[in-house]
Amino acid sequence: MEKEVLEHGLNQNRRKFLSKLSLGLGSMALGSLLVPDLFTGKSSAEEDIMAALPHFAPKAKRVIYLFQNGAPSQLESFDYKPLLNKRMGEDLPESIRMGQRLTGMTAGQSSFPLVGSYYGFNQYGEARAWISDLFPHTAKIVDDICIVKSMHTEAINHDPALTFFQTGAQVGNRPSMGSWLSYGLGSENNNLPAFCVLLSRGKGNGQGVYSKLWSNGFLDAVHQGVQFSSSEDPVLYLGDPEGMKRMDRRRMLDKIAAMNQMSYEEYGDPEIQAKIQQYEMAFRMQTAVPEVTDVSKEPDSIIKLYGPDCLVPGTYAANCLLARKLSENGVRFVQLYHQGWDQHGNLPNEMAGQAQDVDQASAALITDLKQRGLLDETLVIWGGEFGRTNYCQGKMSADNYGRDHHPRAFSVWMAGGGVKSGMVYGETDEFGYNIVKDPVHVHDFQATILHLMGIDHERLTFKHLGRRYRLTDVHGAVVKDILV
Repeated sequence: MEKEVLEHGLNQNRRKFLSKLSLGLGSMALGSLLVPDLFTGKSSAEEDIMAALPHFAPKAKRVIYLFQNGAPSQLESFDYKPLLNKRMGEDLPESIRMGQRLTGMTAGQSSFPLVGSYYGFNQYGEARAWISDLFPHTAKIVDDICIVKSMHTEAINHDPALTFFQTGAQVGNRPSMGSWLSYGLGSENNNLPAFCVLLSRGKGNGQGVYSKLWSNGFLDAVHQGVQFSSSEDPVLYLGDPEGMKRMDRRRMLDKIAAMNQMSYEEYGDPEIQAKIQQYEMAFRMQTAVPEVTDVSKEPDSIIKLYGPDCLVPGTYAANCLLARKLSENGVRFVQLYHQGWDQHGNLPNEMAGQAQDVDQASAALITDLKQRGLLDETLVIWGGEFGRTNYCQGKMSADNYGRDHHPRAFSVWMAGGGVKSGMVYGETDEFGYNIVKDPVHVHDFQATILHLMGIDHERLTFKHLGRRYRLTDVHGAVVKDILV
């Protein structure tokens, strides 16, 4: 053994080491000449991808995503199933459920009693779309929206399902959809972020939302969503400290930028450049944000359209109005999260309160954008992370019941930005349990959004840890039938 080590392990001297090292350095030098971006962290292929954006003429310039966190029941909103009322209390046939996965909350039930909607439905618009009595304002704009009744996902619990919709993966540390659009298209307004986030809370049972949902993931930090607050300062720590003048602030930022630039030249860390850009953005936002968040100049007709709650910061109505103002001022992606849709019990009561919170303001946003000539270039989305079961969770009565999570089939609606209006797409079976026509997976949904923004979802990629990532992972197909 010792002889082997002497022959092989120590068969090296300084001359051989330096000779081999020079060959390695020479190869690196030659590689850097042949491929200039070899050691910059960004490949020429990636630069070509970014230079080509948008890949084709976009239908939409901006997105407003009204996310109903907690999963509203499609059976009390847009997917009318009278059979459930006729067969109230009967057990869900096994031929319909087909042994599909259940959550831990209902897996132990000995039966799965069907439960119909406590609320009535009527048909509206040229498409004669069925809309629940809970959504009278949405019924008035039904000819402006496209209802997709055949959404489906694999995730069966809130956090992974919500994360999947926003990032294309059920785990964290992936860029959100808004971050991908910021990375690909940038902002239309240099004084405002490309990606803004607004939060509100309803009266129903809530599920939490977390900053990972608007994270930049492995993209540069400048693409992270900026959360707006309902407090006196819409963006925290944006104002100058007491006694500091604007010119003093400018001089301070110039000094900090100079020091950061020195650090960047020494270490080459791209996060340092991102920090410089964030400081500059914050300085410009000091003027832009107070102007765009000021609703005092909105006419009475707009206040009446959205409802009196739009004057109360932090409400859903106020956030819908703010979303219009941000979008109007060039923010690329505005994400609203409205919590309170998790009705495992007392659904008729709680859902009525939730619908009252969002119905008028959601419809008002569509009307407001349309009358300003902005709807054609603004994509508006309304929906949650999955649907609700057609059977009752726990004890049931005709006026007091709950529904469990149901990822197999649920409804969302979309409007503007290149989507066909007055359309109902997809169909579920008479039990509202399985999709029987035109299924739309979450990745299909994401691919369609990117397509409307002029992006080929297969070409918007980012190389991280040796692999190229994209929002739709390795899946997704554009739902062309709903496009103008």
